[in-house]
Amino acid sequence: MKTAILVDGGFYRRRAFVAYGDKTPAERADELYAYCKRHLKTHGENSELYRIFYYDCPPMTRQVYHPLTQKNVNFAKSDTYIWAINFFDELKKKRKVALRMGELSEQQAHYVLKNNKLNQLIRGQISVQDLTEKDFLFNVEQKGVDMRIGLDIASLSFKKQVDQIVLISGDSDFVSAAKLARREGIDFILDALHTNIKPNLFEHIDGLRTCDNCFKPKNEI
Repeated sequence: MKTAILVDGGFYRRRAFVAYGDKTPAERADELYAYCKRHLKTHGENSELYRIFYYDCPPMTRQVYHPLTQKNVNFAKSDTYIWAINFFDELKKKRKVALRMGELSEQQAHYVLKNNKLNQLIRGQISVQDLTEKDFLFNVEQKGVDMRIGLDIASLSFKKQVDQIVLISGDSDFVSAAKLARREGIDFILDALHTNIKPNLFEHIDGLRTCDNCFKPKNEI
């Protein structure tokens, strides 16, 4: 059986940071590659890897105004930017890995106050002087990632290039693409990395599996 593995990169990196901790770009790329290949020999299967498709967005390059410090943050010079660029370069070196890059809505990027701090501020429990930079979240939306995942699922299915698709994602927007793949005879597996999925999603996939219990919440291990 020939298997394609599709990875929602932003989702995987968030979950991997919690499960495995902070790592260098090379270590995270090796970890991701090894994890994907575990899907080829799971539940008694012995599949051949067609390709790993990795979906993400290039890191921010513009400056964004921070409302607390009243200064612009230059993301092009940040550690996060350097890490991400090096991580993508490491993935490009891996055999049978293809990167599919969307883009960030940089013009709409902004900082928002965390909900718990906003509620405390409204109730008068804290003042503006009590806020710190850690009380703010950076908000920026991805564009084109979900579309690319859907297009690749459709292409792989219609062209009969694979027998099985494994999607590593916690997003439910894949349902239409999954239904199309299954109608074309593709075995469609979802790996939500031990996050909860809606019960009605089970009727649109052929299996739900995660290859490492490290992704489970600590109280479930």
